[in-house]
Amino acid sequence: MNVVFDVGQVLIHWEPRALYRKIFTDHAEMEAFLTEVCPPSWNVELDRGMSFADGVKEATRRHPHLAAEIAAYDERWEEMLTHAIQGTVDILEELHRQETPLYAITNWNGDKFRRTRSLYSFLGVFRDIVVSGDEKLIKPDPAIYHLLLTRNGLKAQDCLFIDDSAKNVESARAIGMEAHHFTSPQALRSDLIARGLL
Repeated sequence: MNVVFDVGQVLIHWEPRALYRKIFTDHAEMEAFLTEVCPPSWNVELDRGMSFADGVKEATRRHPHLAAEIAAYDERWEEMLTHAIQGTVDILEELHRQETPLYAITNWNGDKFRRTRSLYSFLGVFRDIVVSGDEKLIKPDPAIYHLLLTRNGLKAQDCLFIDDSAKNVESARAIGMEAHHFTSPQALRSDLIARGLL
């Protein structure tokens, strides 16, 4: 069985508030910023392939009085990566030692993911990583799963996909993959043991 991991919130914790709590002293102002100025829908476009330079320019045009705070989303982006999720990393490394074929599909800006790879050496165990920002495809679009399969000569039924998003899990199942909705390393370990993969 090939095991296909998501990266954000499964292997690496990403949290914009980890940065913006340092920038805003008022909690309500921070939440308004992350809801209206740099909202999740805007970040999705960065994951889909919009450059951070263009994203910052677009948001600054809408909110010129917050130019410095918006620029921090790019310039201090690494401060949003708070930690590796060690329990999942341990599982990944166990699977690697067993020579389980490992792959990943991640919704991540291409430039920022290249930087992330340099920060987290365990990302080097994957045979292939499909990065949404490089491919201009984003989960849960079925095309991004098919891209991984086609590029690596894999069959959907021979893959177990792991993701924290229920929509992404449902999309993987819809194309024939086995899937695990990630909620914790402990639950993932139990599922992998039940499947005979650990």
